[in-house]
Amino acid sequence: MKLNIIKIGGNVIDNPRSCKQFLEDFAALEGSKILIHGGGKVATKIAVKLDVETKMVDGRRITDLPMLEVVTMVYGGLVNKQIVAQLQALGCNALGLTGADGGVILAKKRAVKDIDYGYVGDVEKVNAPLIDNFLKNDLTPIFAPLTFDKEGNMLNTNADTQASSVAVAMAEQYEVNLIYCFEKKGVLSNPDDDDSVIPQLTPSIYADYKASGAINAGMIPKLDNAFAALQRGVAKVTICHADELKQAVAEGTRGTQIIL
Repeated sequence: MKLNIIKIGGNVIDNPRSCKQFLEDFAALEGSKILIHGGGKVATKIAVKLDVETKMVDGRRITDLPMLEVVTMVYGGLVNKQIVAQLQALGCNALGLTGADGGVILAKKRAVKDIDYGYVGDVEKVNAPLIDNFLKNDLTPIFAPLTFDKEGNMLNTNADTQASSVAVAMAEQYEVNLIYCFEKKGVLSNPDDDDSVIPQLTPSIYADYKASGAINAGMIPKLDNAFAALQRGVAKVTICHADELKQAVAEGTRGTQIIL
């Protein structure tokens, strides 16, 4: 049985037109599906209103206790429930979730090394039977980028990593197609040229582009998660533009195909 697991980036969520089109395309997908969404810039805007300082290191949010309260409210509440409501209006029976709901995604607080990221979670266990039960009851899980730990803390969690972890867990029961959708047409050989899409990316080609600096920053953890998913049983991984979701699922020829 096939299962499409889609991760949608925060930049698409921040764009009302792009987000609306994406959700229409997602709702129209047939068969079992799961959506994992990023946070977008809403948390930063709300944090300003609440006088909570935003701290970033290399593009990653430091989640201290005040910021944890903000991202829990915004990601698990505002953003997640807006997506769920829009999907319900489109005839998709969506179920909004954080990792804490039903204990579906357990994580551990990231250990402090060079940087203390605060309440940031690294996924330890995904409750695949529970997710499978949702799917068999015609529910479409919509995951916010939040997990929890055994001490009862909510944890801010990278949505790319969360998508990869869920895909690997579900690959024991399904033929999983993992698609990372964002605001670019795929992985680019030239970051300044939106049409320089790399059609296929193998570990050796990836290593060459990293060494040259063409692939850098936030794309590296996304690709590391993509290759890890394939190595652990996921059938197919694609990185593409959010506007090309339908074609990526139906044709499998859009964006960048990640292959081993």
